[in-house]
Amino acid sequence: MKTQKNILVAPLNWGLGHATRCILLIYALLEDGFNVILGSDGAALQLLQKEFPQLQSIELPSYDIKYAKNGKSFKWKMLLRSPKVLKAIRKEREQLKVLVKNGQVDGVLSDNRLGLYHTDIPTVFMTHQLQVLSGKTTRITSALHRNYIRKFDECWVPDFDGKLNLSGKLGHPKNFDIPVKYIGALSRLEKEEATSSYDVMVLLSGPEPQRTELEEILLHELKHYNGQVLFVRGVVESEQRVERQGQIKLVNFMETQDLQKAICASDIIISRSGYTTIMDLLKLGKKAFFIPTPGQTEQEYLARRLEAKGIIPFAEQERFSLKDLSKVKLYSGFGNLFPAYHVDNGLFRELFGLFKGERKLRPYSKVAFNINLFVMGFNNMFDDRKTES
Repeated sequence: MKTQKNILVAPLNWGLGHATRCILLIYALLEDGFNVILGSDGAALQLLQKEFPQLQSIELPSYDIKYAKNGKSFKWKMLLRSPKVLKAIRKEREQLKVLVKNGQVDGVLSDNRLGLYHTDIPTVFMTHQLQVLSGKTTRITSALHRNYIRKFDECWVPDFDGKLNLSGKLGHPKNFDIPVKYIGALSRLEKEEATSSYDVMVLLSGPEPQRTELEEILLHELKHYNGQVLFVRGVVESEQRVERQGQIKLVNFMETQDLQKAICASDIIISRSGYTTIMDLLKLGKKAFFIPTPGQTEQEYLARRLEAKGIIPFAEQERFSLKDLSKVKLYSGFGNLFPAYHVDNGLFRELFGLFKGERKLRPYSKVAFNINLFVMGFNNMFDDRKTES
C-alpha cells in the first residue's frame, strides 16, 4: 500500500528560472513527507536532475520555445510557433492522464506548463504572470492565459500581496476574476558573508539565439574591463567546464552552492531581468545591471519598473556598452529593502494541505498568503500608483 503521495513538480523549460525557483518548493515537499517526481524537458530537466539525482524524473513534451534573432520579431515568431506549443500542451495533458490512471501521480505543481491539469487529482498552477504583456494584444493573451489557469484547482503567485511587490501589474492586475494565493518570493539561494572576489559577475540564461547574442556582446565589452570577471554562460552540460580569457573566468554552469557563493562574492551582477533572477538578487541583497531579452515584454517591463524605482539600472541589448556599468552606483540595488525576508515553512505546510486532501478541489477559496517581511522607508519606492497606470 502506497504511504507517500507522489507530487509531479513540472516547470516550463524557458530559460532556467522556472526550474530554479521550484527547487525551494521541492525541498519543502520532501521535508513534508511527499515523494517528488521531476517533470520537464531540456536544460530545465537537466538542472533539476543534477540538483536531485535521487528523484525519479519524467521527460515531458517540449514547447520548443525559441527567440527571434531580431527582438522586434519576437511576438510574431511566437505566434507562428503557437500550433507546436498547443500540440505540446495536448501531449503533456495526455501523458498526465496515463500517469494518473496508472496511479503514478497524486498531485501536480506546474510552473507555467499549461496542460498539466486533471479533474481527479489536485493540481496547482504557479506563475507570476496573471497578465501576459504583449503590446496591443495584451488583453487577448491574458484572456487565453486565464482560460488555462481556471482549469487548475489553485493558482500560486511567487510574490507579495499588496503594493510592496516585485511583479507589479504582471502579478497584480486591476481586474482578475480568478482567486490566487500570493506565496512570497521564492529563491533557492541563501545570503552568506563573503569576501569580494569578482568585480563583475555575468549570469546568463534563456533560449537561443538571444543567449548567445548577449554572450558575444558582453565578452566583447568586458575584455576591456579593468577588473575580475566571472562569466557564467548558463549552458547546462554533463560536466562543468572552466576556461580563462584574460581577466575573465568562463564557466558553462554552476550548481546551487557554488552559484550562491559566487554571487555573494561579486560586487555587480549583469543579467537578464528575468523574474527568478530578480527574486534571487532580492534574497541576496545585490546590486545589478539588467539587459532584458529583446522583444520579451515581461523582462522589458520589469527592467523599466526597477529602474524607475531607483533600484536597478538597465540598457537595451543592442545599446549596451561598458560605460553603462557606471550607473550602478547611482541606484540602491536590493540591499536591505526586505531586511526580514525569510521563508515561512508553516506557509508551505498550509499550501501543501491541498495535496493532503485538507482542502476541497474546486471551487477556489480566495486567500492571500504573505511571507513575513519588515519594510521601513520604502513604501514610496514600491508604490506602483506613482510609476504605473
